[in-house]
Amino acid sequence: MLQLQAYERQLKAIVAHSRFSFESRTLDTAQKERVAATARKTLGTLVGELLGSYLVADEIAAQAWAEDDAPEGEMWIEARFCFSLTAEDLARIEHGLRELVLLRNGLVHHFIDQHDVWSSDGCRAAQDVLVAAYDRIVLHYQELQTWAKSLDEGLRQHREFLGSQVSRDFIVYGIAPDGTVHWQVSGIVKALREAASELTVEGWTSVESAGRWIAERYPALLPAKYRCRSWRQVDHESGLFDLCYMDRGGQRAAWYRVKQVSGKAGNLPATS
Repeated sequence: MLQLQAYERQLKAIVAHSRFSFESRTLDTAQKERVAATARKTLGTLVGELLGSYLVADEIAAQAWAEDDAPEGEMWIEARFCFSLTAEDLARIEHGLRELVLLRNGLVHHFIDQHDVWSSDGCRAAQDVLVAAYDRIVLHYQELQTWAKSLDEGLRQHREFLGSQVSRDFIVYGIAPDGTVHWQVSGIVKALREAASELTVEGWTSVESAGRWIAERYPALLPAKYRCRSWRQVDHESGLFDLCYMDRGGQRAAWYRVKQVSGKAGNLPATS
């Protein structure tokens, strides 16, 4: 039973960490929730998740998965690790895992009903069955360790990537390794939207005021980070804002607002 518990514990770790998806600011929370959810699952459920998710046939391993409920306008990250097998090996392993589940259920729920443990002969027969079961569980555990080592290496490489500046630029700032800016999920666009919600005047926000507001709160999110010369260029390059020029207090200045998807265009702020 101890060997079975060790097997289930290792299997839960593989299932919990072989796949995760999260919005860029919620990695720790999302992973803790997945670990907690996995901890409550039975061996049969865990085996079902392992097959076809972490253990996959060669032709399935190359498939790309998409998260259906990814939040709009957010940097959503999904990672899945797979152990690729031939179709024949996968079928063999699946058969063995299904038998292991039956073995576990028999030991936990039916062993005392199947063996006469109140007689010497019955105890010897039961002992032989337990020894054989232990040997089978050990073989399965050794196989599980091979899969776990492969996952550990994948996770190590993934942690190195997440800790790199290239990863930070992509996840936090929305700048891909080739320099392409994904404006919709970029940090600077989020900051401009936040500034607009704080500083709006009749639906429009002063570009100059927004720039000062962002510089005070998010000093790393400046136009130069995105190869732009000014906040006006950021508004224009992103394509996500309306930009206009108007006179206020005798000075001509730039104002912006989040682009309206539908409905009326709205009015310009009052000028003086």
